[in-house]
Parts: sequence; structure tokens; C-alpha cells
Amino acid sequence: MPTLSRLLPQHARYRANYPALDFDGHSWTFAALNDEVNRLANALLNAGLAPGDRFATVLPNSLELMAAYWAAAVSGLVIVPCSVLLQPGGLRTLLKDAGARLVICDADQCDALSAIRGDLPELLSAGCVVTGDHGAEGFVRYADFVAIASTDDPAIVVAPDDIYNIMYSSGTTGQPKGIIHTHRIRGMYCTLFANAWRMTPESVCLHAGAIVFNGAMLDLMPWMFLGCRYVMHRSFDAGAVIADIERYRVTHVVMVPAQIIAILGHPDYAPERLASLEMIHNVGAPLHLRYKQRINEELPDRFYELYGVTEGFMTILDRTEAVRKAGSVGKPAFFNEVTILDTDGNPLPTGEVGEICGTGPLVMPGYHNLPELTRQAFHGRWLRSGDLGYLDEEGYLFLVDRAKDMIISGGVNVYPRDIEEIVIRHPAVNEVAVFGIADDRWGEVPVAAVTVTTEVAREDLVAWVNERVDARFQRIADALILKEFPRNVAGKILKRELRDQYRR
Repeated sequence: MPTLSRLLPQHARYRANYPALDFDGHSWTFAALNDEVNRLANALLNAGLAPGDRFATVLPNSLELMAAYWAAAVSGLVIVPCSVLLQPGGLRTLLKDAGARLVICDADQCDALSAIRGDLPELLSAGCVVTGDHGAEGFVRYADFVAIASTDDPAIVVAPDDIYNIMYSSGTTGQPKGIIHTHRIRGMYCTLFANAWRMTPESVCLHAGAIVFNGAMLDLMPWMFLGCRYVMHRSFDAGAVIADIERYRVTHVVMVPAQIIAILGHPDYAPERLASLEMIHNVGAPLHLRYKQRINEELPDRFYELYGVTEGFMTILDRTEAVRKAGSVGKPAFFNEVTILDTDGNPLPTGEVGEICGTGPLVMPGYHNLPELTRQAFHGRWLRSGDLGYLDEEGYLFLVDRAKDMIISGGVNVYPRDIEEIVIRHPAVNEVAVFGIADDRWGEVPVAAVTVTTEVAREDLVAWVNERVDARFQRIADALILKEFPRNVAGKILKRELRDQYRR
């Protein structure tokens, strides 16, 4: 099976002058991007790294981060992309666990890396590289690091089951889990999702979210596989996204719910400005039905939704099913299988709620350095997700909730998502997240955190919701009205922090 290492060199030879990447007002053809990538790959090898060694990035969206992904591909090195939101303690834990031998960071991360450098025994003596013009002591400037490196292909032979990246699911609290992806797995991302999104070499992708998030691989890998065009933003800005969709005639976007909501609510939004889109893809968490219905009315035949775990399997709600199966997160992607298991690992019948499990060629070989957690992640051949859901009679998956987010009130299982779909219908509510708090009588009771577009009294919101829920145990005990939600780098709402805010 071919590996990622040959994709960019192929395009550099046969699509040399086609536009490859647009970022920060600059454009790179495939030939120019190939030079940038080879220069970095050779610089990493010249620094003393060998195929199989790990190097980390602590970078925002940037040319350097994009080059690092593809430098790993052609050099046989393993990239460990890290969030710029990590605190020094979390970063130390993650880099030490990965055994990173070199780190490429943004200037803003120099102080954090300087503070923890002594705790990273695997790091090379010249193992801290900083982008930009920052002259921090003990750091090599990126421009100097790559300056004398060759633009020739490193000519490293990479095998399909060689590790390509380690992506960490945590690192701020608790034990970080390094999820391993091989060249074979990422190759499946290339082909499977290029097909699923109906992409061609003439497609134009726009990505405004952080590309350290695994969801970015859903368009980044097919882009490079097909040799189409990729427009990358440094950070998300709804107005800029709308403008660039119109400017570049963008065909494919992948966004998290908060980004989709921000675009729909932006004063510059008009359906005709997004008319070039062939795909509006929601990932990270299900989009509430209110917004799905609006997209399907104003921008029909474009909405896709994906459910999956970074460790492996995926389901896809295709644009042709976006209306008929609006509450579903789709059916298994090609070559994937999905089942619903009880706590003992037994399959459950159609319509019954249990743990969503799956298998297929996207499944990780394991967590880095964590054999016991790897073992616990599987029921036999089935990868466990930790999410609750059910399959309908046609085999479509319906996501109920995260198992850890389920509220047990008076002995009854209460699913926050059911309540959220009621709360979001309030005309003042923009976003909602429901979580449980301890209660002396019921054990736990639901509380709704919301952001709003117009002012609403907390008591009025609680009363409005409780008049409309289906059951007494779904009634919310209180509401928390916020200007914005706490989120991780992937844009997911952090319910733990909402619970802490409420207690304060």
C-alpha cells in the first residue's frame, strides 16, 4: 500500500504550478510547498533525528505547522502536534510521554518550554526551534534551522505500518493518551473521505479551525491525496470565512457547531455568498436540529455530519440523507462497522441504547506507552467509544450522549442532549449545554448553561423549558447565562468547567 510520503512529491512533479495552499495572503504552488516541506524534513534529519523519532509542534495554524505535517510524511519521522492552549505542566507531561527529541514552537511558547526543558531528557541539545523573529536564549530560529537544508527529496523509505503521528486526547488534566496513527490509517483518511465528500482535484477546501485537531484531517488528508486547493486561516473569524468562501469559490468546509452557528448569525451571512459550497460539514459534536433545519432550507443538499472517535471508526450522515435522517449521525463509513453493546460487551437489539462501538481500517494500533488502557479500549474486536446511542431499523446511528455526561436523577437516566434540543428552541438562546449537579433529594439534577442573542431572565428561561420537556425528570433546576462557553482546542464545550463555574 502506498504511504503518505509520496503524495506531495507526486503533485510537485505532475501538478507543479497548480495552487496548493493559501494562507495569510500568500499562495504556494505544489512545487513551492514541496520545497518548503523538503527543506524542513532535511533540517530535522540533519539535526540528528532518524526515522521513527518523535518531534513535536506547539504552533497555531501556520505555514510551519503545515510543512511539519508533510515533512513527517516524507522523512519517516513521527509528528506530535500539540495545542498552544496547553499549560506548562500539561505540555511537560505530554512531551515527556512522547519522548519528543525536538520541538518547533511559536514565540509565545518560549517561556513555557524554557521552564520545562530540564524535564525533557530525550530533547536534543539544539532541540527547541522557534518560528518568527524571536531570539529567545537557547532557541534556534526556524529560518536559521532550515536555511542551509536541501530542497531535495529526503528519499526515505516509509512502510504503511510505520507510525505517522501521535495525537494526544488530553494533557491538561489526568493522564494524556497518545493516539497512534500509521501511514496506512492516514492513507485511508485520504481515500475514504475524498470519496465520501465527493471531492475532486478541482475542489477548494477552506479550514479555519486549528489543524492540530484530528477533525482537520477530514479535509487535510483528502486535499493532499487529490492535489486540490487548501485555504487555511490562522484562526476562526466568521466574517473572514464568509468572505473567503465567496472569493475562492470554496467547495468544502469542515467546522464545529460553534463555528457554523457563528456564520449563520453573522451580519455578513447571506446564502448566496456561500453558493459555491458543495459540503458544509459538521464535526466534533452534533449540531442542534434548529440549525440543521436552517442549513437544509437555505443551503440545501450540502450538509454532512460525522460521528467518530480519534481512536478509530466513523459514521457519516450524507448530504442526500440530511433531511430524511436529520436526527441521525449517519451510517458507518465505507469499510467501517458499528454496533451497540451492553456493559458486558453483548450486542443490543435495534432501538436499544448502549455503548457505541466500532471497527475498521481507521482504528488505532493502540495508545502510546499505555498497553493496559489500550486493552481496556476494546471489547474483543470492537473499539469502545464511551458514547451512548442506538441504531434504527435501517442501521443509522443516533447519538444519545457521552456516558460520562449522563445524569442519574432519582434513579432515572437523563440524557442532557434531549433537554438541550428543547432549550435551543427558545428564541433568545444561541447555544446550550446541559450538565448535572449534585442534589440531596434526587442525587443529580440538570442545569442548562446558555449563551443568548437577546436578554432573558434566568427564572423565565427555566420556566419556559420546564413547560416543554417530555418528562418531569428532564426539568432543569437552574440556568447559567454566559457570554461564551469554555472550549478546548477542537471547539468542544467543556462541561466540567461549566459545572465548576456554576458551583462558584
